[in-house]
Amino acid sequence: MNPKHFDHDEGYGPDEEDNRPPSKSMLKRASDELQKLGKQLLEMPDSRLASIDMPERLRDALADYKKTRSFEGRRRQLQFIGKVMREVDAEPLREAVAEFQLGHARNSLALHQAERWRAELVSEDKDVVTRWVGEFPDTDVQQLRALIRNARKDAALEPEKRNGRAFRELFQYIKHAMDEQDKASKVAQDAFEQSHGSDEA
Repeated sequence: MNPKHFDHDEGYGPDEEDNRPPSKSMLKRASDELQKLGKQLLEMPDSRLASIDMPERLRDALADYKKTRSFEGRRRQLQFIGKVMREVDAEPLREAVAEFQLGHARNSLALHQAERWRAELVSEDKDVVTRWVGEFPDTDVQQLRALIRNARKDAALEPEKRNGRAFRELFQYIKHAMDEQDKASKVAQDAFEQSHGSDEA
């Protein structure tokens, strides 16, 4: 018999491929993915972790990791977390991580937008206040102009004499205005959806 000849009857046919035992590389990949998911869970605040439904064994393993200080100890504990996660349904955990990361991304975007607005308001652009009021019509223009003046004065000082307080106050004002507008938009959207739903009913 030709040694190069492959007897299909002794191997796996096309219909039997799904019944093959997982290869070492597949198991390793799955293990790595679970460890990565475990690491993402560890990056979440404790208050958020507490709200996620998970087996106590996994919760304890995550808590033990945070108590561990040595690099090698943490490496072994992360492997253990991956092992524990093989026994649980990982999908709800992935959804919780994705939801947290989305919220984190939105917060980061809002902070970047607030920083951009502050830079524009402190600049010498004469039309920037008009643009701001166009987007935030409930603005107390007199208060905003005072905050801008103070921030510009601070910026004009020598670096060692700046205290940054005026910049922080302007930033907080901008962030508050953006948050209030966001809340108002959500309330209006909810009211519209409820009204629309009752109309359809």
